[in-house]
Amino acid sequence: MMTGLKRAALVAVLGCAVSAPLPAVAESFSGAYLAARQAQYLNDYEAAARYFTVALTRDPSNIEIMDELILAQIALGQFDRAGAVARKLEADGHRSQVGQMALAAIEGAEENYDALIARVEDERLMGELVDGLVKAWALVGKGDMSAALAEFDVISEENGTRAFGHYHKALALALVGDLEGAEALFGGAQPGSIMQSRRGLLTHVQILSQLGRSEVALEQLKARFGDTQDPEITQMSDVLEAGGDLRFDVLQSPRDGVAEVFFTIAGALAVEPRGTDTLLFARVAQHMRPDLVDASLLLAQLLEDQGQYEAAVAAYRSVPNTHPAFYVAEMGRAETLREAGKTDAAIEVMTTLAKTYGTLPVVQSAMGDLLRGEERFEEAIAAYDRSLALWDGRENTDWRTYYARGIVHERLDKWEQAEADFRAALAISPGEPNVLNYLGYSLVEHHTKLDEALEMIEQAVAARPQSGYIIDSLGWALFRLGRYEEAVPHMERAAELMSIDPVVNDHLGDVYWAVGRKLEAEFQWKRALSFIDHGEVSQDADPERIRRKLEVGLDKVLEDEGAKALELVNDES
Repeated sequence: MMTGLKRAALVAVLGCAVSAPLPAVAESFSGAYLAARQAQYLNDYEAAARYFTVALTRDPSNIEIMDELILAQIALGQFDRAGAVARKLEADGHRSQVGQMALAAIEGAEENYDALIARVEDERLMGELVDGLVKAWALVGKGDMSAALAEFDVISEENGTRAFGHYHKALALALVGDLEGAEALFGGAQPGSIMQSRRGLLTHVQILSQLGRSEVALEQLKARFGDTQDPEITQMSDVLEAGGDLRFDVLQSPRDGVAEVFFTIAGALAVEPRGTDTLLFARVAQHMRPDLVDASLLLAQLLEDQGQYEAAVAAYRSVPNTHPAFYVAEMGRAETLREAGKTDAAIEVMTTLAKTYGTLPVVQSAMGDLLRGEERFEEAIAAYDRSLALWDGRENTDWRTYYARGIVHERLDKWEQAEADFRAALAISPGEPNVLNYLGYSLVEHHTKLDEALEMIEQAVAARPQSGYIIDSLGWALFRLGRYEEAVPHMERAAELMSIDPVVNDHLGDVYWAVGRKLEAEFQWKRALSFIDHGEVSQDADPERIRRKLEVGLDKVLEDEGAKALELVNDES
């Protein structure tokens, strides 16, 4: 049994994290633990931290709970609390990767490079790549550049980590003034590597400018971004065209370098399906360097993806209005508010943004997307019109706005305008799978240009063979063309990929009916009905028509609609 003194000491270590009254069931260890795990499953880090704290007061030596509590606290940005628990784990002789991350974040923010080096050398591991990069930057902080470069070179020897080693070595060289050395690494970077990312390219451009190679820097910007209105790129281009020099400000201290390690890893992890690990690395980067806007934006996106809308909004709002990426943060904030059901607030954000950044096509297009999501179609078209008009005099590379406006025109039964928009999108980006699929499917639904429609959908399937929506379109096009047997395997595959989608199940039912598999058809129609109320359902789902098919069969429904009759085969009845 835990004494009152020991409980009080533990609560002090935990920082009085339990501030709200808990349900009675969560007062016990098992109740608190189960509630914490459920909250963790839902990515509700605040509730998880609260319940894990309660569980830990009931079992203060439980290593697993301490580890999970640290994770939740880092996810919340509560590094003081996470550090306190991590130190207790460490004092008890236990090693925790997430605990080491919490302590490294604190030591990095405090520029305690001796502690960071000792942490790595004592093998209190955060991961081999992270440890190596952190140690290298800590050595830069200690002024031992030779040892730091040797550490970066060790990382660069491995194929899987070479790009990370080169990138951070280049940043370190640039920081200490060896711009030629940094440029040599950036200039030799392989396509697709971290050094060729947006952040890497802008770093390279700054270095080229500092070396007096402004023309080359400007060429790189234009080659990558073209005729863009991105404020950050525009500002850099204007300086270079005027003969000015860009300041190297990607990082300004070894502490920034340590933060860059965690941001770099977060960015690499974000390529995969985003999870808690990505969030933890982004949080550590932001803690060590609160002015790292790229980390704040990534963090906000991760929280938004996890449904933590309030926290995501706070992360977006942390971007200052003086930063070139402010408009990106505000668009993200508006979308998060919309997803949270706060549509009026989202529209208010976008309306304000449209006044201050109204000359950016992407802002007007984002307003159109927001209005389209609310089915305010006429207003959405007006916003898309404004966006496209802003490209006058420049080469339009924005196929997405034509595509989005085409969808709205189609929803308003303005098919000629819709088709024109879809074809305009394809003129800009030929072979775009989503556009090919939407246009092809729509042509099928309008019973026109069916051969071309089928060819478009087949191109889309070739580009996205795992897309249930696109495979459904292929099956449906074959069905519309009367090629029922050919349609079956595609519709079955679509139903495998999108098992609870009512439209796909409805389509599969129709295809089964067309080949005489009536019992299976009725089963699929019943499944389709059962999923009508499941989440957001496409407007193509028609429950009344499905019920009518169950009552009288597809033949009678088509007859009543004046549609062409099916040629049934293999009749089961």
